[in-house]
Amino acid sequence: MLTITELLTQLVAIDSRNPLLDAQGPGEAAIAAATAEYLRAAGLDVTLVEPEPGRPSVIARLRGAGAGPALLLNAHLDTVGFGAMAAPLTPRIEQRRLYGRGAYDMKGGLAAVLAAAAQLAQGQRLRGDLIITAVADEEHASIGTAAVIAHLRDTGVRADAAIVTEPTDLQLCVAHKGFAWASISTHGRAAHGSRRADGIDAIMHMGRVLGALERLDAQLQERPAHPLLGHGSLHASLIGGGSELSTYPAHCRLDLERRTLPGETAESVAAELAAILHDLAAHDPHFSAAAELTLFRPPLETSLDQPIVVALARAGQSVIGQILPITGATFWMDAALLGAAGIPTAIFGPRGAGLHADVEWVDLASVQACADVLVATARSFCG
Repeated sequence: MLTITELLTQLVAIDSRNPLLDAQGPGEAAIAAATAEYLRAAGLDVTLVEPEPGRPSVIARLRGAGAGPALLLNAHLDTVGFGAMAAPLTPRIEQRRLYGRGAYDMKGGLAAVLAAAAQLAQGQRLRGDLIITAVADEEHASIGTAAVIAHLRDTGVRADAAIVTEPTDLQLCVAHKGFAWASISTHGRAAHGSRRADGIDAIMHMGRVLGALERLDAQLQERPAHPLLGHGSLHASLIGGGSELSTYPAHCRLDLERRTLPGETAESVAAELAAILHDLAAHDPHFSAAAELTLFRPPLETSLDQPIVVALARAGQSVIGQILPITGATFWMDAALLGAAGIPTAIFGPRGAGLHADVEWVDLASVQACADVLVATARSFCG
């Protein structure tokens, strides 16, 4: 059996760039195949689900003896693009840090899951099932985890709790923000630039929308802060409109992102935008605009008294020798999809730095510690 460092080195050397983020990205097929082969060799039952060609996810199951709760361990296979990283697929080790694209986000966590699964497969049989999911497309639209959840539901496989091994620096994360992507279109009327009375400037009208959105963002900062996540926010991401210099623009489109807190929903975000447009239209009969949510991903908040949180906290203290700090994350993770599917979910992963950056590394000792904590948690939770 490979050491965890050897395993991680092999994983980082596989190009698994998400093709929807990098046109040169090959997707997850190669790393899914390597992951599936490792888990089969360890003795797990392995299935691949592929909602889109070349974008497979791996589901592996270590069947328990029965009468125990089932635990799901989740890690994603894809990475972002290389950026300006030097030798991104040539892992190098310096001062117990492994460098390379995806080392921290999140092949370190993936290696910890795989090593833990292999160790548990060789030890005393758990009472409950251990389910491993290594998924595609977390960095974009999470088609992998969505397909995995559907497959488990359709096949009647139950998970009573989950741990996602995104990098948390060995802290116990129980909450993260959600997000909504939305587009707003303002509608004007094209006319020759010399005929002011005939034209309606859609870009000027979008300026009013931008001002209202800026005020909304300021209001979000004045609301009570979430104890782990702080405040919600929004920003204008992309904008475009018009056709030529001497024509009044008939159309302008703005794409924005709204980061959400627990309790905020797709409906509440849509209502915020609708209220802005309604107010602007009420003050100008020529103002015409429409808003549409194009993607919504929910936030996550898991209670500290959930059995998986309690088991993970105890295992972490036992293995690492100190109480795990409780934290929240501002970025979104697949954990929210598992939580929305009714699976209480916690997040725990290794230390490192360089998320999506040109220099990325993971601390090797923390990858081993993460694997050891997963093993101890599984034995406690599954029985």
